[in-house]
Amino acid sequence: MKQNALMNPVLIAGCVIVMTGFAIRASFGVFQIPIAAEFGWMRADFSLAIAIQNLAWGIGQPIFGAIAEKIGDRKAIIAGALFYAAGLLLSAGATTPLEHQLYEILVGFGIAGTGFGVILAVVGRASSDENRSMSLAIATAAGSAGQVFGAPLAEYLLSFMTWQQTFMVFAVVILSVLMVLPMMRSPITATKAELQETMGATLKRAFKDPSYSLIFLGFFSCGYQLAFITAHFPALVTEMSGPIAQGSWLAGFGITTTSALGAIAISLIGLANIGGTLFAGYLGKRYSKKYLLAGIYTGRTIIAAAFIMMPITPTTVVIFSICMGSLWLATVPLTSGLVAHLYGLRYMGTLYGIVFFSHQLGSFLGVWLGGALYDIYGTYTYVWWVGVGVSAFSAIIHLPIKENRPAVTA
Repeated sequence: MKQNALMNPVLIAGCVIVMTGFAIRASFGVFQIPIAAEFGWMRADFSLAIAIQNLAWGIGQPIFGAIAEKIGDRKAIIAGALFYAAGLLLSAGATTPLEHQLYEILVGFGIAGTGFGVILAVVGRASSDENRSMSLAIATAAGSAGQVFGAPLAEYLLSFMTWQQTFMVFAVVILSVLMVLPMMRSPITATKAELQETMGATLKRAFKDPSYSLIFLGFFSCGYQLAFITAHFPALVTEMSGPIAQGSWLAGFGITTTSALGAIAISLIGLANIGGTLFAGYLGKRYSKKYLLAGIYTGRTIIAAAFIMMPITPTTVVIFSICMGSLWLATVPLTSGLVAHLYGLRYMGTLYGIVFFSHQLGSFLGVWLGGALYDIYGTYTYVWWVGVGVSAFSAIIHLPIKENRPAVTA
């Protein structure tokens, strides 16, 4: 049965799993420079590995969503954790770009099995209609909480461990989340009509709906910006930011290098997004989700354009991180909630997983293009402006979505 209370065991367990998985994922940008320096790789080599990880995540998301809906959520999560750990352990022994790129496929599938597609569907089914928007926001915010400490933790571990040993530690950490699985008891919340409708019929109904296509296309830029910033922003800050002055407020917090600032910037984005995502969930229960999404993408467009047009200093890095962070994953509870509103909860994991594939196509392009254009031009400026353009596209494409129709109740 559904949980009437906002906080329930399913939500708590889901938050632990998402937070851990996203903490590890958010740290990958920190490894880019040390790995490239050890082997003398081009920036695009490691970027392609992270890009492949994001693409595998996108491909795996609807697969794991379908697995969860067919054989059980917990089995899908176990498989995801095993893929994740295997990818990290194999990556620790990789010595060529091709090896890293192949092993990141496993990591990507691992993120799919322990990430939003599976977890949000379980959380959504365990929540009452009144609490669903906020429950989805809390689970999403947990991913941001992981981002807060993921990159600094990696930076700290790298201060006394090799990057290979750090990957091994992270493999053990992701397996440890399986201890909370007994709390993940997914209730059956579909209506009689939903239970009678097959997955194929539900997918066919969604694919014929232009609004579903618009949601799919609109999520592309979210993936592009998030993955590019996660993978490349620490390096961008390290190389393009002005120096941190002695006696400055940042130095007072022990942040004395632009490398440390780059890691802290990812944490600030995650920290700001906890509040931003929760606020988005609150608004999603009261206002049109499509207009909220259009507003978020418009805000991202303005913030990103303003940042790259001004001199990059430690202060502007901090301001950008907080502003962009407040909108970072605010799209996730609104997009997943919109899918649930339009098509019901029975196959939400699969339907949201397919939409999320567009997000991960954007992620692949953002990460790979970031490294490729950097190697050509020696700067991230050009690929940054591409992100500004696709964000503006997403702001516009959400407007024609037909949201004002009877919700598919669960």
